[in-house]
Amino acid sequence: MKSLHKILAISVLATAAGSAMAADQTVVTDEGVSTFSFFKPAAVRAEVGTTGYGGAISWSANPYVGVTLGYNGGDISWSDDLSINGSKYDLDMDNNLTYLNAEIRPWANWFYVAAGVGYIDNDYEVDRRIPAGEEFSVNGVDFVATSDSRINGKLSYKNNIAPYVGIGFSPAITDRWGIFGEVGAFYNGNPRVNLTATGTAIPDPDSGVIADFNDQVQREEEDIRNDNEYEWLPVAKLGVSFRF
Repeated sequence: MKSLHKILAISVLATAAGSAMAADQTVVTDEGVSTFSFFKPAAVRAEVGTTGYGGAISWSANPYVGVTLGYNGGDISWSDDLSINGSKYDLDMDNNLTYLNAEIRPWANWFYVAAGVGYIDNDYEVDRRIPAGEEFSVNGVDFVATSDSRINGKLSYKNNIAPYVGIGFSPAITDRWGIFGEVGAFYNGNPRVNLTATGTAIPDPDSGVIADFNDQVQREEEDIRNDNEYEWLPVAKLGVSFRF
């Protein structure tokens, strides 16, 4: 056990020494020899992506390990529609996400792996309007609208604490300014959802299926609650950073 402790202590000291060597450079000035540090531990950044827009603050213990606390919000969305079981809905997003990540840089360069946790309180309004006479499908069943019809409702990820994994890059442009990009996903569990149908529709005569419009809307709602496709919240974002 003592040998193991010694090995661990030596490993920690070696990592610290390597970090210091990577962080500092000895230079000769008119006044003599001095040390210049390339490693700036504190940074702020502005970001925009699939989870909204916002910012973050970062602190790095060394060039290999850092932590980032950030917030994304707003009604920004990268797509105006959402596909659910092949049905296209108009989408209106209201993002509210706070996250805390550890960022590991295996080679002390621009590449990093992020792991952390997020507090997610996102709302999604979905809406689908079908003019009379139009063919459409719900829950995989084909219908024909006999009047102007509509399916609308909400999906929400409320008060959820979700683990996160991702990968990113953050190359420097100058000794203080940089850019970054990141992709990943929160494991969020299934959303809360409710869908309401108005209007009337009959099954497509060519399909030979007997089905009720309102019943299929409720089945689609239940599928969303239980389908693991909606358990993951994907993340993709870009931004700029400034180091102090």
